[in-house]
Amino acid sequence: MAFHAEGLVAIVVFYLAILAVGIWASWKTKNTSSEGDRSEAIIVGGRDIGLLVGGFTMTATWVGGGYINGTAEAVYVPGYGLAWAQAPIGYSLSLIVGGLFFAKPMRSKGYVTMLDPFQQIYGKRMGGLLFIPALMGEMFWAAAIFSALGATISVIIDINVNISVIASALIATMYTLVGGLYSVAYTDVVQLFCIFLGLWISVPFAMSHPAVTDIGLTAVHQVHQEPWLGSINSLDIYTWLDNFLLLTLGGIPWQAYFQRVLSSSSATYAQVLSFLAAFGCLVMAIPAILIGAIGASTAWNETEYGVPDPMTKKEADMILPIVLQYLCPVYISFFGLGAVSAAVMSSADSSILSASSMFARNIYQLSFRQNASDREIVWVMRITIFLFGASATAMALLASSVYGLWYLSSDLVYIIIFPQLLCVLFIKGTNTYGAIAGYLFGLVLRITGGEPYLYLQPLIYYPGCYPDENNIYTQRFPFKTLAMLTSFFTNIIVSYLAKYLFESGTLPPKLDFLDAVVARYSREHMDKATLVKSDNIVLNELAPVNPRHSLTLSSTFTNKEAFNYVDSSPELSNAEDN
Repeated sequence: MAFHAEGLVAIVVFYLAILAVGIWASWKTKNTSSEGDRSEAIIVGGRDIGLLVGGFTMTATWVGGGYINGTAEAVYVPGYGLAWAQAPIGYSLSLIVGGLFFAKPMRSKGYVTMLDPFQQIYGKRMGGLLFIPALMGEMFWAAAIFSALGATISVIIDINVNISVIASALIATMYTLVGGLYSVAYTDVVQLFCIFLGLWISVPFAMSHPAVTDIGLTAVHQVHQEPWLGSINSLDIYTWLDNFLLLTLGGIPWQAYFQRVLSSSSATYAQVLSFLAAFGCLVMAIPAILIGAIGASTAWNETEYGVPDPMTKKEADMILPIVLQYLCPVYISFFGLGAVSAAVMSSADSSILSASSMFARNIYQLSFRQNASDREIVWVMRITIFLFGASATAMALLASSVYGLWYLSSDLVYIIIFPQLLCVLFIKGTNTYGAIAGYLFGLVLRITGGEPYLYLQPLIYYPGCYPDENNIYTQRFPFKTLAMLTSFFTNIIVSYLAKYLFESGTLPPKLDFLDAVVARYSREHMDKATLVKSDNIVLNELAPVNPRHSLTLSSTFTNKEAFNYVDSSPELSNAEDN
């Protein structure tokens, strides 16, 4: 394959345009935020993201390189087909469920990151534990899509994979570094437009290639391979349901999603953004589905690709760039390449910003430096954006099983963070003891279920498991959903058990070493009832304080007890009357 200078020029121009938009957006960040809330402007964009930009950026967060390439691959692979292309429906339903049940309570309480409610209810230790799977998910996702982008560019313009990965990561990290959410959001608008235009321009040319059979015929009849509509065998129904629930429910507890929710100007806007993005995900999947169908309808021996076909060469994951390269004119394939590059960058920048936001706020500030200045938090974010971007790039270049690591980490988000989010938002009375027990039970059940992508043999062999071609046992039983439900119910049972044991006197208060049950509530009642008689206690310091959601990062959650417990007690009311 020859080096295409014009393709390289097209990519450079596209990257420079994206960088220019990102720098312009960073200027907007500086001009719309005061000196004291610069860090909050970087994380949640000053909470003034409108419907248009918000809808684009939330859609672009999901419509990434993995979404487009993965959908095309699923449709192309014989024996799977459209029936197994779960991402478009799964992620769209995820956004709808998130909008219906999660967006409003999160936005109305004025949180800044997804981990805020965990630290508010369960404490900083639990927030730190939940940061681990959240960080793993974001970082491995960014690394996986950087890796996919490098391979895609190398297919079409034949340049070194490492150079393309480093250049793409550098551009995405640079504009995220200078502008935060504003840069990510406004570049997402440009990138989503490029994805839509680039892929739709490519589809007619690829479909009209002489080697391509009518996709309507190959959808239901075997021509070059099995029909691309695909089917679900009875033995695989539970696996299909397990994966579908993972996409639908496991797609909710991601900082990249809640960052858009929390940046909206109101709770209602946050819900509407979720619904708009759900529609956008479905629309953006259509050209990827068509490209996968075109790949399945092509006689590859009649093209310059030759024989054997991509499936035989184990290049099915690259079917989208292969279709662009061999079934489209050169100048059209460059448009499509720009679309894939845009898709990758629109997801990678979101993941890098999400990881740095959670670290700067929930780990550095709320756990170690509660009195840190806003300027200090901004610099911590900048440093971590660079470090996380460099780490994702290194993993994309060096790790041989990035996708396997991402699959495992995304499972942990579903199994650990989703049930914890349900409990902290909707189940009253859960505490740190239940949260830790649920975390550990879910983690153990997931790890012991094995992971074929990492060649990890299971320790628990559920009904229906079978060895694959590498003699690694694969589970047919929906053990991921079982682990998630176990984590959820363990949290509730252990929380209420601990509450009963401490409050009934079965266990002495001194054993409440996490201050999660008796120690916490007894201290609260002592403050309101007993210590009010002391001359050194000012009454207005004990009065209930309504949370002010527009505070800066450095003052949010400073008075945690007042924030958590705003109900007035009779003792306090009588004291104030006297």
